[in-house]
Amino acid sequence: MQMKAKKKRTIWLRAIFITLLLIVISTAVYGYTIYKSLTTTVETMHEPLERKISEKRVEEITLTKKEPFSVLILGVDERKGDRGRSDTIIILTINPDQNSIKMLSIPRDTRTEIIGYNKEDKINHAYAFGGVEMAMATMENFLDIPIDYYMKINMEGFKEIVDAVGGVTVNNDLDFTSDGTHFPKGEITLNGAKALTFSRMRYEDARGDFGRQLRQRQIIQAIIKEGASLSSLTNYRTIFSALGNNIKTNLQFDEMVDIQRNYRAAAKQISQISIEGSDKKMNSIYYFIVSDGEKKRIQNELKSHLEI
Repeated sequence: MQMKAKKKRTIWLRAIFITLLLIVISTAVYGYTIYKSLTTTVETMHEPLERKISEKRVEEITLTKKEPFSVLILGVDERKGDRGRSDTIIILTINPDQNSIKMLSIPRDTRTEIIGYNKEDKINHAYAFGGVEMAMATMENFLDIPIDYYMKINMEGFKEIVDAVGGVTVNNDLDFTSDGTHFPKGEITLNGAKALTFSRMRYEDARGDFGRQLRQRQIIQAIIKEGASLSSLTNYRTIFSALGNNIKTNLQFDEMVDIQRNYRAAAKQISQISIEGSDKKMNSIYYFIVSDGEKKRIQNELKSHLEI
């Protein structure tokens, strides 16, 4: 009788062991599949720069040391045969010691020196004239900080990214209708198409481009939040495909892993910086003029956050 009981226990133990082994193997295979898909996506997204380090850096940034860094986000409407203009320009500074991110939108009509083009013009023309390299150099000159990384987002494909994370929820401060869609005040959940319409509208907003920038920052902030809170990666293929199709960056896979490991907590505290200025027409062209004092204020805030 004892032998039979012992045999049954042995059979059950073997069954449990085999089941656990199958779970571990399945998890490993699933994890490997995700890993392979992710590395393939990052390879598709990766678009290195000619420069290796910003001229405003004494030495290259080391993410494993949890050093503060900056990212330039360019939202571009690309068309066949035309690289387009960067109508969305956002600077992120990330500080892991303070567990915080600062987000600054720069109005596309801001008048500044275009580095490498030897003239003053609208800041969004830098990308049109010389691509990402000229946009980064111009931004560094305007803000007097190093720009370590860039992310170029195809705005037409922006809706694909929003849909991939299951939509986004934002707190809308303006009741308006655009392209046949009504956006009531308060908390609203948007799919990709509606998020794109929401982020582009400016003519029905008395704040003009500033209101538009606010909505763009809200959408990006919501995407970061949704991406960081995903409890399951069952739709990882959709997410990776959306990212690979619509984003280019000089970040490498290992650097993304380091950011995920060392900087993730910073995403919980995102503060938005506003830039003040005045409208001015010059030779019948509209510009946004930022005073030297305002530039200095913004520069000092970003430098402090980057600890430089």
